[in-house]
Amino acid sequence: MKAVIPLAGRGTRLYPQTHTKPKAMVRIAGKPILGHILSSVASAGIDEAVLVVGGPMQAQIREYATDAFGDEFDLSFPEQEDPQGLGHAIHQAEPAVDGEPMLITLGDMLFENGYRTFLDAHETLGAADASVGVKRVDEPSHYGVVDVDDDGSVRELVEKPSEPPSDKAISGVYVVEDSDALFDALGHLIDNDLRGAGDEFQLTDALQRMVDTGSTLRTFEVDDWYDCGRPETLLEANRVLLESMETNGAGRLENAVVVPPVDIGADVTVDRSVVGPYVSLDDGAEISDSIVHDAIVGKDAALSGVNLDHSIVGDAASISGEPQSLNVGDNSDLSL
Repeated sequence: MKAVIPLAGRGTRLYPQTHTKPKAMVRIAGKPILGHILSSVASAGIDEAVLVVGGPMQAQIREYATDAFGDEFDLSFPEQEDPQGLGHAIHQAEPAVDGEPMLITLGDMLFENGYRTFLDAHETLGAADASVGVKRVDEPSHYGVVDVDDDGSVRELVEKPSEPPSDKAISGVYVVEDSDALFDALGHLIDNDLRGAGDEFQLTDALQRMVDTGSTLRTFEVDDWYDCGRPETLLEANRVLLESMETNGAGRLENAVVVPPVDIGADVTVDRSVVGPYVSLDDGAEISDSIVHDAIVGKDAALSGVNLDHSIVGDAASISGEPQSLNVGDNSDLSL
């Protein structure tokens, strides 16, 4: 089995962080999002990964994946030269997949349960040409949605419907045994210019065509996932991942209070400051006379005299505050 990870998206919801890096290269809890995905894929026993790249910053993905995971994976990098949707991205992977089964997972999604859990769940479904991870949600019209028959087989998949046929949202992880059938369906959409939601070629529509042409699709449950393509959920994923880690490097810091969990990169300086909980400090960050909580601080960023909470600071950014002198009386309520 091969893992297929589409990574060519522009990441506009994460601007300004993604002006200078692909969204999969935004660092949380010690490594880029892509690093967390590939680590989980490796733990699932998959050793071939197809990373669909595109755009002017794709070299960052190629270099990182090769340097950090080149010993664990046989890597290939098909290019999506003109992004036209998720289905179009997956279609670019056809030569690299070469008819083998595949695990498809999105490049901006992290899951509390590892991919091994999903593969095991797929195996328990019996004969299926593909399976789709789903979760019941309150507002299914915001997602791709799946409806199933009484026997558990999928009868309908639709992307962001105004009238959802069910409350089962597609969670962004798929296991495809019959990859040729999926690529045939994607090819049919593209060759006939059959675009779906957002005027793009949708993977959901290709899966529906598989159903319409006789393939058997089933579903498995996904507990929680984190869409790292938005600032709020990026910070949430950072908190969840840090909870499972031990704070590292605190012993190197002088004149600092570190409140776990915190991830501290190399050559980080924290002086006369309080950091944590739930803070990721990338390599070379410098923090002085500050309080930083629930935040992601980028490489070589500098913070001085600030009080930051629920914040994302990009690489090499510099933020400073003005010293203040206060004489606050009893029962005061002050917000700065």
